[in-house]
Amino acid sequence: MTTYVRKSEADAVELDGEWIILNMEQYTVTTINEVGGFCWELLRDKQTSESIAQAVMKEYDTQGTAVEADIEEFLAHLSRCELVDYERE
Repeated sequence: MTTYVRKSEADAVELDGEWIILNMEQYTVTTINEVGGFCWELLRDKQTSESIAQAVMKEYDTQGTAVEADIEEFLAHLSRCELVDYERE
């Protein structure tokens, strides 16, 4: 199982339902939508893709494997942007 947590060098702000994440170490800016912002907030603490998917399904009253696939893709994107750390257990 892999756990993810956001990097402390990243700072985020929400504007009109869109989130802007600044990576101070890499000097990059990443934008994410409202659901991404919800996930970003969860990543203050270690999370698995499954725990994030469950929280999203509960918060947005939805179900399905599409949510799980979207979360996997979202975490991969954050990883490529060097915004999260991860550990394989």
